Amino acid sequence: MEMSKTIGIAAGVAGTLFLGYCIYFDHKRRKDPDFKKKLRERRKAKKAAASAGPRTTIPNLTDHEEVQRFFLQEIQTGEALIAAGDIENGVEHLANAIIVCGQPTQLLQVLQQTLPAQVFALLITRMRQYGSQSSENERTKLQDMNDDLE
Repeated sequence: MEMSKTIGIAAGVAGTLFLGYCIYFDHKRRKDPDFKKKLRERRKAKKAAASAGPRTTIPNLTDHEEVQRFFLQEIQTGEALIAAGDIENGVEHLANAIIVCGQPTQLLQVLQQTLPAQVFALLITRMRQYGSQSSENERTKLQDMNDDLE
């Protein structure tokens, strides 16, 4: 009984010391004159990185080997990222692969069977965003180039 009481008191004292340590250094950090400036810069850099995003450049669609290499790379990267839990970036790469694919409907059917429903729904949403972002002229150019490749 006396041993458990001593352990309880020791745990209480250790917890109190740890909490005091945290409060002291948080106070010291917040009183630093450069803290707010560094925090704003960090948030601004993070926001800029998120808005810019890792955009992949589409290869020259007239070079069949380059398109095929890009397609396989994007499929592999997308699958690896989804398997690792990075759904957003994985879907981004799969969408890039669908864009350059000669037969996107067949690829979408395969992806629908292999991907979880939520991931496939996100992929469809991303494809719709790409469709609305590209102008009618760009879509016509892509369609013509895809027809030439077939």
